[in-house]
Amino acid sequence: MNSKSAVPNDPAAGILVIGAGPAGLMAAGRAGELGAKVTLLEKNDRAGLKLLLTGGSRCNVTNSAGLKAFIAAFGPNGKFLYRAFSVFSPENLTGFLKSFGVPVRTDPDGKVFPADDKAQSVLDALNCYVSRGKAKSLTGRASALLLRNGALEGVEFSDGRRVLGDKVIIATGGMSYPGTGSTGDGYALAKQCGHTIVPLRPGLTALESDEPFIKDLQGLTLQDIRLTILVDGKAAVSDKGELLFTHFGVSGPKLLVLSGTASDALAAGASVELSLNLKPELNPDALAASIQSYFAANGAKQFASYLKAALPASLAPVFERRSGIDHGRQCASITGAERGRIAGLLADFRLRLTRPRPLQEATVTRGGVNLKEVDPRTLESRLQPGLYFCGEVLDLDGITGGYNLQEAFSTGYLAGQSAAGQ
Repeated sequence: MNSKSAVPNDPAAGILVIGAGPAGLMAAGRAGELGAKVTLLEKNDRAGLKLLLTGGSRCNVTNSAGLKAFIAAFGPNGKFLYRAFSVFSPENLTGFLKSFGVPVRTDPDGKVFPADDKAQSVLDALNCYVSRGKAKSLTGRASALLLRNGALEGVEFSDGRRVLGDKVIIATGGMSYPGTGSTGDGYALAKQCGHTIVPLRPGLTALESDEPFIKDLQGLTLQDIRLTILVDGKAAVSDKGELLFTHFGVSGPKLLVLSGTASDALAAGASVELSLNLKPELNPDALAASIQSYFAANGAKQFASYLKAALPASLAPVFERRSGIDHGRQCASITGAERGRIAGLLADFRLRLTRPRPLQEATVTRGGVNLKEVDPRTLESRLQPGLYFCGEVLDLDGITGGYNLQEAFSTGYLAGQSAAGQ
């Protein structure tokens, strides 16, 4: 330590929690509940700014899925969360919220929301939890950890102030939505103690395309189609749901879930396409029979009539150009080979993907503090005693549906409990 003094009139705090998002608030609340002296450090004037944006301000806090589904939602890194989800499960979370006067409801798809659809209610519960544990709060940007002879002694703010504490929980979030304070501060703090950071990239993000027809389809939503990401021509991941066309490319809940595979492949220099099966309810034979049946019954009508019947209005002219069949052709004149081309396009309509949207726009950050350097039983650093991590700063990113918020709450709870010596 140099000659700069600690925060005036602030005695040494036992545990310092950096970041007042969902993970940090839960960590501070749990540590305080167990009797630890806690100081919560937040660079914004108020806590939980990003939490207030989640779920369109409705706050999809968790999911009704079982433990195995939660682990699977985080891919290969999911097994790291067994301990955290066991210590503070979705059932524990909903019970916690109810105890603070925030009942929840579960939608048919398993998503769990506060009953009043207000993220503010969830934030109020967390703030109350922190207050109940008598945690202090300080405003300022934590710029460095204070270390002496390998031991943690506290945190230094960017303005030179220092606050003392022998344990530190980093809960600074990732890099998405930087306007809420998620600007990657925790990564620099982790590096100070020798931690490696898995490369950061956008997760649950929209994807860009350079197809010339994209702007013609802006605003179009396709329901109940099958989306498949192709990497160098081979199917990589696939799911069924809806797709939204934007001015830059494609988005939508299912596309966001598949976006990680596309983003990684694009970063590696691979060719990436999105294949759309517009008629997933029909197998190839049934689709061919359906097309043949329409043309046989409407031979005198123009091809345009089939396009109108089979496709949304804005997609019809794009599909026509792809098919190479003029919309004015009579259905009876369309050959078997051309019907096969139509069927092929309906089952496999492709568009090139060029890049993900910027990390700052992503729902979550992929990458972060390397999990091999963190003890999953306690979330304490394996490199620096007394240092803990929780939330999005870790190399953990799940699918949509409440999984990521549950991860923040669960890891925050475990980190706070562990730092308090429990």
